[in-house]
Amino acid sequence: MNIAVAGIGYVGLSNAVLLSQFHNVIAYDIDKEKVDKVNNRISPIEDREIEAFFKQKSLNLKAVSDSSLAFNTAEFIIIATPTDYDTENNFFNTDSIEKVMQDIEDISSNATVIIKSTVPVGYTRSIKQRFVKNKIIFSPEFLREGNALYDNLYPSRIIMGDNSQEAKTFAEMLLHASAKDQVDILYMDSTEAEAVKLFSNTYLAMRVAYFNELDSYAEIHNLDSKSIIKGVGLDPRIGSHYNNPSFGYGGYCLPKDTKQLKANYENVPNNLIGAIVEANSTRKDFIADQILARKPKLVGVYRLIMKSGSDNFRASSIQGIMKRIKAKGIEVVVYEPVLSLDKKKHFFNSKVINDFSKFKKICDVIVANRLTNEILDVKEKVYTRDIFNSD
Repeated sequence: MNIAVAGIGYVGLSNAVLLSQFHNVIAYDIDKEKVDKVNNRISPIEDREIEAFFKQKSLNLKAVSDSSLAFNTAEFIIIATPTDYDTENNFFNTDSIEKVMQDIEDISSNATVIIKSTVPVGYTRSIKQRFVKNKIIFSPEFLREGNALYDNLYPSRIIMGDNSQEAKTFAEMLLHASAKDQVDILYMDSTEAEAVKLFSNTYLAMRVAYFNELDSYAEIHNLDSKSIIKGVGLDPRIGSHYNNPSFGYGGYCLPKDTKQLKANYENVPNNLIGAIVEANSTRKDFIADQILARKPKLVGVYRLIMKSGSDNFRASSIQGIMKRIKAKGIEVVVYEPVLSLDKKKHFFNSKVINDFSKFKKICDVIVANRLTNEILDVKEKVYTRDIFNSD
């Protein structure tokens, strides 16, 4: 098959690499630097499996910054461009998808379009009425940053928002390219598939919020949070996974997906969905208050990234802590090697300290969403809620 992928992010690149084992794949992105890196087999994102595939595998993959070169001969076109929830106007910003769809309409009339970007419930049905030349199918993605290709190689399930032959062909392509012999494949209407994505991520956000509120209770009452969580998790109906306290849920998906699902509940009675969104802000308020209670003059933020093995800090929870501390007039500095590589001197008006020894020395409190060995020598300065040393 000839396949095009629009968007060289976690979703787009992992799908491009996965399918290029057996098909001709052209990855398209407006970012020329990403395009050049892919063509030189350098991963533009931090992902261990992608880096390994680039070194060890013979892939039928090339990248371009001209959409016509990507879409002209494609039989399947995967859209994996970023979408986000606009909190001011209370709607999901899907402009990037429409831009690609217009390019596809202008260039190709034979391709099947697979939307992998996260969209609001009902979006695919509406966009089919606007763009009629190509068949459009929504297929949700369930990937973790830093493990995107791994999660494509070992998928928990494959969901297709369509029951056509094209949907079945694409699902079989994903299954064949994976490293698993058996994967549950579900075919359903596009609207139900969109709901699966939002409800899945909102459940994960709920679990994060639950253990964070347990941890807040333990900290206020001077209890051992670790013991409580272990005792709770040994119930097999609950499980000892996805239970490590944090500063809140953040990153690409959970914040925007929970807000979008809440917006979809506008005319539906609910308590829980709205509370999941609000719980994240409450947790950040609590964490900031705990840090401020130490009366620091200079607070250092150790790493902006979401988790280990990631180079992304878009909407990371620690940024919400920064904003709250700075709003109280406390100076905040940042240590983030990803920014140091880009030679950034400031991050949202907070000074970036590249000298790690200096960073540890000058800060009264070091705020770390995740604890690592390199700050254990100043543990008395560190504020973290990382109990299990895991993501």
